[in-house]
Amino acid sequence: MLGKLLAHEPVEVVESFGDPAEPPELFPEEVAHVAAAVDKRRREFGTVRHCARVALAALGGPRVPLLPGERGAPGWPPGFVGSMTHCDGYRAAAVARREAVAGLGIDAEPNEPLRDPGVLDLVSLPEERPRLRRLAAVYPEVCWERLLFSAKESVYKVWYPLTGKWLDFEEAALDFDRVAGTFTARLLVPGPVVDGVRHQEFTGRWLAEDGLLVTAIALPR
Repeated sequence: MLGKLLAHEPVEVVESFGDPAEPPELFPEEVAHVAAAVDKRRREFGTVRHCARVALAALGGPRVPLLPGERGAPGWPPGFVGSMTHCDGYRAAAVARREAVAGLGIDAEPNEPLRDPGVLDLVSLPEERPRLRRLAAVYPEVCWERLLFSAKESVYKVWYPLTGKWLDFEEAALDFDRVAGTFTARLLVPGPVVDGVRHQEFTGRWLAEDGLLVTAIALPR
C-alpha cells in the first residue's frame, strides 16, 4: 500500500500484513526496550524493524539496532532517513538515502471512525472540519477524520527529525484532494530549513484500501 504511494520516489518500502510465526531476530538493545511490553507490542515492534532492516539492506545500509529516541522517533544510521508505522494487520517501513530525501513520514490507520468523537476537536482546526464534512458527504467510504489524523502523524514524522521540536496538531492545516489522492499540509509555525530553503508546506499522498488508510510524505532535497 505505502509502496504505491512512494513508487516514484527514491524510497525503499517494505510492508507486512501480519507478524511471522517466528519473531524476527532483534538486537539485545531492542529486546531490552520492549522487555516489559505485552506480546502484541513486542511482535509489532519486531516485525516493523525487520521491515526497516530489509529496506536498509536494499539501499546498501548497515544492519544496526533501530531504537526509539526522544518522542519515539526511531534512530537511523548515518546517511539514511526513514519512517515506520504499524496498526492492526499492517506494518511498514520506508527508508531513503539522506542525499536524496530530506525527510520521510508514513502512517497507517484502520479505515474506521475515531474511537472518541472528542478527539476530532483535538486534532483538527475549525477550518478543516467543514472540508471533512463535505468530503464525507460525497465519498463516505473514507473515514476522513481518521485520515486527517494519519496525515498529521506523517507531517509530524517529517517535521520532528528536521527540527527537534514538538508540532501540535493545530500547527498544521491540511487540505485533501480526493481525486488526485494527495494532501497539502500548510505549517502555521516557521517551517524547517533544508538546504537553505524554508519549507512552509509539505505535500503527501494518501490511499484507502483493504480496510486501511495510509499516508506518506517524502520531502526531497
